[in-house]
Amino acid sequence: MSVRMSRTLRAASLALASVLVWPLVACSGSDEVHDELQVVENPTAATAPPSPETTTAPEGVVLGTDAGVPVGDVTALTTDPDTGVLAVAARNPDQVLLYDLETLDAPGREPTTVVELPGPAEQLAVLQNTLVATVPSANVLARISLPDGELHTTSVPGRPTGVASFGDRLLVSLREGKGIGVVEDDHVVSTIKGGLNSADDVVVVDGRTIVLDRLRSAVFTVDVDGQDIGEGLRAGQGAANIVADAFGRVFTTDTRRSAVLAFSTDPLLLRQLYPVPGGAYALAYDAQRHLLWVTLPARNEVVGFDVRGGEPVEKHRYPTLRQPNSITVEERTSRVVIGSAAGEGIQVIAP
Repeated sequence: MSVRMSRTLRAASLALASVLVWPLVACSGSDEVHDELQVVENPTAATAPPSPETTTAPEGVVLGTDAGVPVGDVTALTTDPDTGVLAVAARNPDQVLLYDLETLDAPGREPTTVVELPGPAEQLAVLQNTLVATVPSANVLARISLPDGELHTTSVPGRPTGVASFGDRLLVSLREGKGIGVVEDDHVVSTIKGGLNSADDVVVVDGRTIVLDRLRSAVFTVDVDGQDIGEGLRAGQGAANIVADAFGRVFTTDTRRSAVLAFSTDPLLLRQLYPVPGGAYALAYDAQRHLLWVTLPARNEVVGFDVRGGEPVEKHRYPTLRQPNSITVEERTSRVVIGSAAGEGIQVIAP
């Protein structure tokens, strides 16, 4: 990248930051919150932009299109290095498929186990030695033991969407509940509310909890022990996804403006805003190499950025299968796994 182009991108980043990010205050109560600078009366959550038909063959190996077990439309992905499992959540049919990471690159590879779910999973995470899937349409957390796939469900009213560990407790973002559910011993023991229009994901970084509100396009701090939603910051015009890194920060995608935003969490401040054309959507972070991976559904691409410095530095860019709406990284080998939300399978890339 030329020096002139780099300066242009930095200037664009600062201009976008001045327009798109401002402090928000969480108000008490459960009624819908209206921001002074809200541009529409009834905001809608950002979604992945539609992908064009692919014109370039996807990088790496694509699984699930020629195997005997149909994959469906992929909704979430994660890996568990301890058991050597790739978990893939899909709809049509609603299920979680477990693959052996050691043989993942073989074409035609079929899952070792298929777990049926009561609805499509929105997120997958390995927490407390168990694979946890949020199933908002059924108001449940699905706990799946690895690698055998035994299923146990926990009722969580309020449309659970994201999940994170906080000590020996689980924190669950509740989209319709507009708060954070605290789960202990398979029971919701409390719900933290205040100032959210929706709670769409939750992350814990260095002991600090951050919730993503897609309707407000904002991130907020959460005081779990004090049972309070703190102040927040607007995250562009269409915040879609969030991930934490190894430096105490969280990254979000602003899909409507196609940018990546980086926030420090102590205090909550915007540190970087970087344009990434192509409808920046899904995120995954490789803590071993400090690479942030971002899918670009409008281009059928994925890009990997080194995020150790003052601004992201592009290191990798690959063509993907159509509608790359979910992504994960297997840190032992640096392999990147991407799921197609258009039923075109699972892509495995070895950078």
